[in-house]
Order: sequence, then structure tokens, then C-alpha cells
Amino acid sequence: MAYTMLLNDKWDIHVDEAGNIATVTGDYAIAQNVANAVRLFENDAYFERTRGVPYLTEVFGKKVIVSQSVVINRWRNAAMSVNGVTACEPQPIYDNEGRIVGGRIAATTINGTQVQIEV
Repeated sequence: MAYTMLLNDKWDIHVDEAGNIATVTGDYAIAQNVANAVRLFENDAYFERTRGVPYLTEVFGKKVIVSQSVVINRWRNAAMSVNGVTACEPQPIYDNEGRIVGGRIAATTINGTQVQIEV
């Protein structure tokens, strides 16, 4: 079962009513872990440098038109690397002028639940 620290709306850890670090399990934890995996830049994870999406080298690295299929592929790889995800459908939205990437991912968990993850 997925288990992780619960992040608040500012994407930060916080404490629960008892003063403990808030945690979450199940499908919500899987969805949050997918969002973390997709938002992680390559080489940013201190102990796992190979994890992350190569945003700086492939997506934002040069002022070129980024292929939507490249972003979809990178997001799919990141989402599918999360334990508990059985399928996913990335739906990126990006602005080449502003070089902004966002969108959502529809992921299916091992419980058969479909979750929508905003990126």
C-alpha cells in the first residue's frame, strides 16, 4: 500500500491535529507520488540522480518547439515508475513562447481507481 507524507496546497509538509507530520495512504498517496515524479527535474533527487524528467536538456534546454510526444513519453515514464500505478494517460499543455509546461495525468491505481493529477 502506498504511504507518504501529505503535502498541503503549497506543496509542503505540515502537521495533523495531533501535532504529527501528516501522512496519507492509498490512491491519494499514489496520485501525490505521481505528481512528485513528474515534477522532479533530472539530477535533482540527491540520492537517485537518474530519476526525474530531463526538463533542462530536452524540454526547456533550448528555444525550440518541443514535441508533445516527448513530453508525453517523459511523463508516462515518470508516472509508471511510481509503485501502485498500472496505467496512465498524460495530457500536457504547454506554451512554447513562455516555455511553460502544465496539464494533467489520468492514472489508474492498483485498486482500479482512476485519479486525475494536476501538473
